[in-house]
Amino acid sequence: MPRGRAKDRDGVFTRKDRPGQFYGSWVDASGRRRKRKLAAHTLQQARILVAAEKARVDEQRTKGYAAPTRESFASLLPRYLRHQKPRLSERSYERAAGIVENQLRPAFGELSMGNIRRAEIQQYVTRRAGEVSPGSVTKELNVLKHLLGLAVEWELIPFNPALKVKAPRVPAGRVRYLQPTELRALLAACPDWLRPIAALAAFTAMRRGEILNLRWLDVDMKGGRLLLPQTKNGEGRVVYLNQLAADVIKAQWAKGTRPMDRVFPLADDCTPDNISKGFAAVCRRLEIEDFHFHDLRHTAASWLRMQGADIHTVAQLLGHKDLRMAARYQHLSGEFLGAAVGRLDSIFGEPAQLPASTSRTGPQGGETALSSGTSVPTASPEISMGDADDPQTIDLIGSAIGDRTRTLRLERAAC
Repeated sequence: MPRGRAKDRDGVFTRKDRPGQFYGSWVDASGRRRKRKLAAHTLQQARILVAAEKARVDEQRTKGYAAPTRESFASLLPRYLRHQKPRLSERSYERAAGIVENQLRPAFGELSMGNIRRAEIQQYVTRRAGEVSPGSVTKELNVLKHLLGLAVEWELIPFNPALKVKAPRVPAGRVRYLQPTELRALLAACPDWLRPIAALAAFTAMRRGEILNLRWLDVDMKGGRLLLPQTKNGEGRVVYLNQLAADVIKAQWAKGTRPMDRVFPLADDCTPDNISKGFAAVCRRLEIEDFHFHDLRHTAASWLRMQGADIHTVAQLLGHKDLRMAARYQHLSGEFLGAAVGRLDSIFGEPAQLPASTSRTGPQGGETALSSGTSVPTASPEISMGDADDPQTIDLIGSAIGDRTRTLRLERAAC
């Protein structure tokens, strides 16, 4: 269609490469030009459809908002999944599609988009909270919020009814990690096929899927790192190798290995489920309770933190974008917290006897002062006053803390 004035471009047009198909063009309420294929078989039907769209735009401008569409919730789901597929990783898309088809479609599929209200969504959250974990409910609610948010952008509904619905509170992350002696005993008890996988998880904080998908093409032994092209959050990550992790990787090399081969080839034993089951069996045999394969990642992160790595470093090594995610791995043991509090002993110490250096003379040119090095704690000190010419002894709780504290000035009032 030739370009011209905005009004001249409104209406019905055809394309040379699509004979017999009619298209409509109009400007919506936000001022954006819309072009759409019309479900019309004749020119007269096409003109009626375009006129209906323009009438709907005029109504939106008059009311100040877009009236909700009469389409059902179920009719929107295929469009949403087509929109999400190129934007998500394969695993994330499968999870989102499962939520849409197995949970959201049965709950809201028969409702029209305009009849989905906050009350219905809150009832859905309450019902699901009694069936699954809070984390699962939160994921389902996030998918629903995103879906309805796109419906607002697509001008199907005027607002998102799920926007202010609150998900159940997700409990804090697991507080579980092993001591070094426990970890060594656990690795020694693992079967030969499982030991290197568990060791690499503990030495690098890698996830199970990241380890199993690792290829020799991703290994940079010269640089001491692994280059993961895609992780759980859909982005790549660099995993740096310590000496223990490098030894594990080197032990897997065999003659004739090709760059595209997996470091841990998938076999009958080496599958995700068998790894978790085999690891759980080892923990039961050693009577290590409430410890799973993923907790090896917790163990690595916790000991990194306890050895002085700051939270930003730990978040980068674990591949977390949000520091709140990394914070759940910072399970400092009671011994380290006690040692941290014990550092105050060197500051406050035992009650010390500090002499107050004073000099007082009469009005003939002397001065009354106390050394500015004497400090006063927040608690009131016990001051023992002796003879006027004797140095004063002051009992202080703690030691001098420098110029930040107040200077004690003693003056004897005349009787």
